[in-house]
Amino acid sequence: MRGWRAQARSWWQHPAFGRGLREMAAVSPGLAAWGLMTGVAMVKSGMSPFEAVAMSLLVFAGSSQLAAMPLIAAGAPVWVILATSFCVNLRFVVFSAHMRPYLMHLPLRWRLFQGYLTADLSYVLFTRHYHHPSENDAERREQLAYLSGGSLFNWVSWQGASLIGIALANVIPTHWGLGFAGILALLGVGCSLASSHLRRVAAGVAGMAAVAAYALPLKLNIVVAIACAVALCLIIEESWPKRPGAAA
Repeated sequence: MRGWRAQARSWWQHPAFGRGLREMAAVSPGLAAWGLMTGVAMVKSGMSPFEAVAMSLLVFAGSSQLAAMPLIAAGAPVWVILATSFCVNLRFVVFSAHMRPYLMHLPLRWRLFQGYLTADLSYVLFTRHYHHPSENDAERREQLAYLSGGSLFNWVSWQGASLIGIALANVIPTHWGLGFAGILALLGVGCSLASSHLRRVAAGVAGMAAVAAYALPLKLNIVVAIACAVALCLIIEESWPKRPGAAA
């Protein structure tokens, strides 16, 4: 327990922790709207408040939750629910591989904790500031303090909004357009991630494939969209000529 407290204190008292928190605070209102809508949607789909709270705290992945909820309500097979959730969150495998050099010096319990807290925007903000992992202990502490500040604020804002949505699900009228607000929030996150030609191609292909396969049951058009985007982008990446210095 002392080790946990000492490690946490070394991050929370570092100036980079506050910087990460403030920068995340500037971009989190959109995600809070998305979290509110997700909380409402969980209860509206037939889940009990206890189940919705448990899903929010344990899963902590809005897109995966929204993909799984209609499948759960429709009584879809467990493998379909798990496969859909896995495909929707497949990007976190890439995030994990990228973050590995930054976190591998930590004990397993801290790696699991940071992995649970890290979400799309906290990953994006962190990698924009720190392009390479440091071998210096002081710089490592700064990096982890920044990541912890941003991730913790993101988690608190998401869970707070989600729990409010769960509590007020039967009070908030559906015609308020919370679903549309959530779509706009997710669209903002997606646009912030579309920082290269390849990512924009992936987004366009996924969108067209999802619309083309919309008639498929159990929301399987989402799985088709992800598969098409990944397959096409792998082909493009292999065939594109490498720019000078790209390997570096």
